[in-house]
Amino acid sequence: MKKAFYLFALFIAALNLRPIITSVASMMGVIQSELGISALTASLLTTLPVLCMGLFAPVATTLSQRFGLERTLCIALLLITVATIMRGINESVTILLDTALAGGIGISFAGPLLSSFIKKYFPTSPGVVSIYSVSMTIGAALASGLTIPIYAQSENNLPLAVSCWAVLGIVALIIWIALIRQKQHSGNKTRRLRLPLGNKKAIQFTLFFGFMASMFYALTAWISPIALSFGYSSQYAAMLLTVFTLIQVPIALLVPGIVNRTGNPKLLLVLCSVSELIGLVLLLLSAPMLPAVLFLGIGAGGLFPLALMLPIMETRTAEEAGTWSAMSQMGGYILGAFGPLFIGWMFDLTGQFNASIIAMLVIVMLMIGVQFSMNLGKKVEEGSYQ
Repeated sequence: MKKAFYLFALFIAALNLRPIITSVASMMGVIQSELGISALTASLLTTLPVLCMGLFAPVATTLSQRFGLERTLCIALLLITVATIMRGINESVTILLDTALAGGIGISFAGPLLSSFIKKYFPTSPGVVSIYSVSMTIGAALASGLTIPIYAQSENNLPLAVSCWAVLGIVALIIWIALIRQKQHSGNKTRRLRLPLGNKKAIQFTLFFGFMASMFYALTAWISPIALSFGYSSQYAAMLLTVFTLIQVPIALLVPGIVNRTGNPKLLLVLCSVSELIGLVLLLLSAPMLPAVLFLGIGAGGLFPLALMLPIMETRTAEEAGTWSAMSQMGGYILGAFGPLFIGWMFDLTGQFNASIIAMLVIVMLMIGVQFSMNLGKKVEEGSYQ
């Protein structure tokens, strides 16, 4: 019964890690027209939270060692929920940017600590990361697919459409407060660990996470605008973003199980990257966009749970998994933050997306190079980062 409760706590927490980003990503065109902002400024709505997810990830392990894993995760969920609620105050680019910042800090705490949570409560089952990644993907899909209909049904009420996702956070807080009350008498001291800055494998994980995140957030922010620039309707463009997100759900559910059975994450890493490569080539060839989006979604859906699994599989304790995850997410999200920003800047510069698609092709090829260089399967010695 306890394991089921922990799984549900993991699921509901992860469900809250993307709506604050994808709700505005799906409304990018509306936000630009209603608030009169450039593509570069609009990009900041996805860039800021991702940048925060990188910059503040190391703080997560410090807070966890001070206040405890479960309490720190609850603080993270509180930040995300309050930021989402604040978006209902008024229709303002300042509010959207401020809440993107606050929400990003909350996500930066939760991201690495949920990996630590899995290592702590499911030490022999790294495949549980599929619950984490699938839930996150479902949250992203719900927000990207339903925000526009909510906006339309509420008579074009933008603050309501982007703030209603706080409901998920309120439910999560109820569950996590119950979990904290259950764990309050079992506090155990943990030794302080540093980020594995000198470890070659940890650096490879960080580079991979950065390339993966650059692609994911660039595609999340700009799939719909790319479709519009190709002449598709706004409804079809929004549908493509939903397809990109939804196709990731079954892939994210299957990939960790396959890795558990085969013990060969490297093959799946490369196959998922090749899938993204095919999708980008199809975009460059001006092929119908749906097949391209399917290939891109399959690649993204597999790469994200693999990026989460690697620190869990290659470390020995929950604390080490947390520090390795914090490092990979710190560097990875900082790199990833510039994906949507760079594409928005290039579009403002050239007026079309072909140059940006070529840049994404280069990113994927660099990612494949990093994947081939990884020596996986040998756990780090406990406490050793050299």
